[in-house]
Amino acid sequence: MPPRNPGEERTTQLPPVNRPAAQREPDLLTHREPDDEFLLAGEPAVDDEYYDDDEPELTEEEERRLRKKKIWKRVRIGAFVALGLMILGPVIAVAVAYPLVEWPRPDKVAEQQDKTITLRYSDGSEMGKITSPGENRTMLTYEEIPDNVKNAVLAAEDANFYENPGFDAKAILRAVWIQATGGSSGGSGLTQQYIKKATGKEDATITRKFTEVVKAFKMSNESDHNTILTAYLNTVYFGRGANGMKAAAQVYYKKDMKDLTPSEAALIAGMIQTPSWSEDKEYVAKRWKFVMGQMLQKKWIDQAYYDAQQFPTPLPFEETQPATLEGPLARVSQQVQNEIDSEMVGLTMERAQKVGVTVYTTIDPKMQNAAVEAVNAVMTGEDPELRTSLSAIDPTTGAVRAYYPGKDGLKGLDFAKGTVQEAGSSFKPFDLVAALKMGKGIGDTYDGTSPRKIGGVEIRNAGPSQCGKQCPIKQAMKESLNTVFYDMVANDTGPRAVADAAHAAGIPETVPYDGKPFRTLVGEDGGAPNTGIAIGADDARVRPFDMASAYATFAARGMYRPPFFITKIEAPNGDLLYQHVDKATPAFDPVEEKSRDIADNVTETLKEIPSGKIECAAKRPCAGKTGTHELAPEAAPDRKAGHNSKAWMVGYTPQLSASVWVGKEKGNQPITDKGGNPVFGSGLPGLIWKKFMDAALVGYQKEAFAKPKPLGNFNPPPPSKAPTSNSAPSTPPSTPSTEPTRPSQTRPSEPDTPCGLFVCPPSNTKPTTTKQGPGNPTGGRDPGDT
Repeated sequence: MPPRNPGEERTTQLPPVNRPAAQREPDLLTHREPDDEFLLAGEPAVDDEYYDDDEPELTEEEERRLRKKKIWKRVRIGAFVALGLMILGPVIAVAVAYPLVEWPRPDKVAEQQDKTITLRYSDGSEMGKITSPGENRTMLTYEEIPDNVKNAVLAAEDANFYENPGFDAKAILRAVWIQATGGSSGGSGLTQQYIKKATGKEDATITRKFTEVVKAFKMSNESDHNTILTAYLNTVYFGRGANGMKAAAQVYYKKDMKDLTPSEAALIAGMIQTPSWSEDKEYVAKRWKFVMGQMLQKKWIDQAYYDAQQFPTPLPFEETQPATLEGPLARVSQQVQNEIDSEMVGLTMERAQKVGVTVYTTIDPKMQNAAVEAVNAVMTGEDPELRTSLSAIDPTTGAVRAYYPGKDGLKGLDFAKGTVQEAGSSFKPFDLVAALKMGKGIGDTYDGTSPRKIGGVEIRNAGPSQCGKQCPIKQAMKESLNTVFYDMVANDTGPRAVADAAHAAGIPETVPYDGKPFRTLVGEDGGAPNTGIAIGADDARVRPFDMASAYATFAARGMYRPPFFITKIEAPNGDLLYQHVDKATPAFDPVEEKSRDIADNVTETLKEIPSGKIECAAKRPCAGKTGTHELAPEAAPDRKAGHNSKAWMVGYTPQLSASVWVGKEKGNQPITDKGGNPVFGSGLPGLIWKKFMDAALVGYQKEAFAKPKPLGNFNPPPPSKAPTSNSAPSTPPSTPSTEPTRPSQTRPSEPDTPCGLFVCPPSNTKPTTTKQGPGNPTGGRDPGDT
């Protein structure tokens, strides 16, 4: 510091924090320099003279780089912390959870399996019980399990079981990747699967998976691999109601486990992954092939054995189940089990058996009894080879009220849902739906004369007609005129539109048939059906049960409700495990009103059908349609025309829709009544339908059908008189059909009486038959159906 002059007044320099700020003229805020922003923020001012002038100021670019370095430093620190937590976190979590969890012991698990399921009717009364094939089973030891069974299960579920510590890390990582990319995979090793199945907890959550891994790790530490494998084989679910391999050997092959071949063991082991698909032949074959391949790769079988094996077909499901219910109710029980395993309910039979649930079915005891009595009353004394089915559905809910799939129960075929048959004239209402959707009305006319050549195919009606060249659709439906509906489909709607209408009404696009998925209403090449669908022939193959569902959509005024057998499921303590929820959707148009109008117009054409001997009792309003499928002469024993092979009656009131089918088990064979006469839809099926409906609806109020809103040309002109000659018309039909055709061995018969459903005046007209066109069968029978 420089010396002070003698005369200079002495002053004291205050530090900046104590020294008053220099007086400045007030500035406008908008005139301040950017450096004054601190003042704007309320920061105290600092004199420039106290800044270190020797330290260079950072440029804007240098400041940006400095900030970036600081940010990345924080990121790196965070990443290291996260990585540490990822490594140490699970270790700490496992260490904490390990002493707190216990793995389920197999004897305790077995005690909780194979509980009885109680079935109840819709009124709450008991129908029967479902018991497990493995009920009262004994636990197997490791030494009692054959090597081929052990190897098959390991090949199917965890080939590296003896090398992993209770869980397969690679499988878990692979499952994470599959699920992250939109797939589905469990990722569990055999020990984890045991934990999952034994606890019954299969929800896809991190918590469940973590707990499962800890339990599996603890089980591996406290048990050897042989013990774990034994526990697994004693308790895992194999489908068909079988818990444990001992029970599974019985329900698939009726063999003791020690007698299973490696190939049979491979098939059973393949079912562990998805046991509810045990009756899907394609899936079963695929899994069997996979397990066999794994066994070959692991050298548990040799190449010679592998090459020599053919698919080891298991015994039919029906032959291996405990007979707790007999007759039709045994098939009801089967449908209930299928529904429990379905996505609709989402419970699974495996869990239902563990819980011991009570299932409230939709079956009405009075209606079920009416179905049995109607079939017995009509079919007594008839050809013992004749088979029949009856299905009844509540249109307002979709609930199945009666189910008669055949008299033999599980000992015979299910003729309601286990067979597909040509529907004959009962398919014609779907032709009308397609026509109404394109703007036609029930008053529009077609040429109803017979015979006619349409699209190069000769078409004949069943018998004499009251209609001529100007035949209204409503009258054509009443008389079931083949020429009108074949013309309608060939030249106006096209077969695809008819198939779409039937699917919309309730005919499923794919159904299980003979253990495989069966696509309904398609051609042999999987494309559009041929024009024979117009009269219920060729590609118009449907299940009788589904026809009841489709006609229920007409009864419900165009609202489709999926049919179902289960109303609710309760646990033993009364907890509700499942409750059915109504899922009604407009069938024929997204707009409910338009769908309703279409259905009402169809019903208008069907109301006159139930007349004569099968009209509903006490003048109850009914609607319906019969159908008959004629056997082609070349398929008949006497090589002559005039034989029928299937006969139908499908009809409804606003409260109930019912379908009745009569035929034979062995394909296309003649069906005759006890008098030796051909069976028509108006015969045995019609009589069964009437007896059932009259008895089932006792106590129900009569309900009239709604008056339809006219669509298109609703009011038909008086039908023109039919020509006295049966000759073909002189004028050819309009544009020929271009739909694909294919050969067929059978043709539909349209045995519909023009004068009502049953009663016709005597006629000297000889029943006529028709020539087979290239793939488009033609109708052609006389007395009987409409």
